[in-house]
Amino acid sequence: MSERKIRVLIAKPGLDGHDVGAKVIVRALVDAGFEVIYSGLRQTPEAIANAALEEGVDVIGLSILSGAHMPLCARMRELFTEKGLGDKLWIVGGNIPETDRAELAELGFSGVFPTSSHLDDIVAYIKENVTEAVS
Repeated sequence: MSERKIRVLIAKPGLDGHDVGAKVIVRALVDAGFEVIYSGLRQTPEAIANAALEEGVDVIGLSILSGAHMPLCARMRELFTEKGLGDKLWIVGGNIPETDRAELAELGFSGVFPTSSHLDDIVAYIKENVTEAVS
């Protein structure tokens, strides 16, 4: 048996129009050997949840620079739970103040990566926390 690649969805929810950081993350994950699907800009939470379900991803990563991370992540949690995506690894990155990180973790976003995060740390976190990457 061979190990399959970890599948990651990187999504940009809401009206945030800045995607350079998301594209840098996508490139780093591809270079690390992951299979990555990038949603593009201005996705609705419903579209992101549907894409995660249809693509059969292991990881759902949100990139949010708009400051709307708390309401967006709360809505994403509702949809992920409703669609049976509760067993996936949920991560979020962007302009996220230290004061919001614990609440995001309580919502189920175990990996919270502010804009100062190192790419190697994100890659390592995913590798350490995805448990079903073997076919």
